[in-house]
Amino acid sequence: MQFSGKSIIITGAGKGIGRATAELLAARGAEIIAISRTQSDLDSLRADIGGRSIAADLASAEGARQAMAEAGTCDMLINCAGTNVLESVLDMTEEGYETVMGINLRTALICAQEFARARIAAGGEGAIVNVTSIAGHRGFQDHVCYAASKAGLEGATRVMAKELGPHGIRVVALAPTVTMTELAAEAWSDPAKSAPMMARHPAGRFAEAEDVARAIALLLSDDAAMITGAMLPVDGGFLSV
Repeated sequence: MQFSGKSIIITGAGKGIGRATAELLAARGAEIIAISRTQSDLDSLRADIGGRSIAADLASAEGARQAMAEAGTCDMLINCAGTNVLESVLDMTEEGYETVMGINLRTALICAQEFARARIAAGGEGAIVNVTSIAGHRGFQDHVCYAASKAGLEGATRVMAKELGPHGIRVVALAPTVTMTELAAEAWSDPAKSAPMMARHPAGRFAEAEDVARAIALLLSDDAAMITGAMLPVDGGFLSV
């Protein structure tokens, strides 16, 4: 129960990595404040783990700020909300760009800003985990906006760590490989695309949402007290070989 007494905001908590993380951290004692767009997902999560839930459209800056205001002052934040629009460089649209960059990058920055403001007003301390992707380190077909958003969030993580460190707030990024969520299933459903990718993983498999959730828990724990401004790959060795 290492998170007993801790309140943790998780964006994108309704599905995938966000939901697996909410379930794991709740099992380890945390009070979860789950933010997601779909009310039915929040209802089923709350039935499973309790805590609080906030339905919000994080695609808008106003929606993100309102959700964070409703969440209030908490101990930790996990920026897990994300989306993708599969477009090539030549086919990129303004709509696709705004959708991906808005949710993956702008929303994460706004949520981190509001979290940090509240923590500093309460005396400081706390931790933020920004969920990025190996797509920010390698070029994948039709992921131009997604890659830009995740690489941008890692750059912002380093700035956050520098600026928020004096207030006792740690900020880290976590970059999963392909993780078997609904979003990934759409992007990697073609065996011609997934097989070569799978072969580049020394672990011999893609990640499960629970793999990523356990790594997030590690980064939020007291065992990671000296880790800030860093990026942890959760990639089965993909980036290393």
